[in-house]
Amino acid sequence: MPFRAKDHGALISIRLRPGASANRIDGIEAMADGGRRLCVRVTAVPEKGKANEAMIKLLAKAWRVPRGRLSVVTGAKERNKTLLLQGDGVLCLKALMQWRRDQFGD
Repeated sequence: MPFRAKDHGALISIRLRPGASANRIDGIEAMADGGRRLCVRVTAVPEKGKANEAMIKLLAKAWRVPRGRLSVVTGAKERNKTLLLQGDGVLCLKALMQWRRDQFGD
């Protein structure tokens, strides 16, 4: 599962693909390391944080949260990232799980 609750919010494992033809959330996929990540594509290029900002904007809109509640905590210059959704960890996790069911039906 790409979502994990923490005291201060939820951590989300992300695979970001910059330079795509459209901004979109592809779904959750298994990775070679055995983990699962939320796959996100953005049209922005990976220069000066533009792709990260586009990813945050896309996810904030999808999850209906202010952009200020989302931040990259690891992997800022890599494709594999960990994003923090700030707030109550249990509530954030529940909201993310509901979003996942609504979007992907699993």
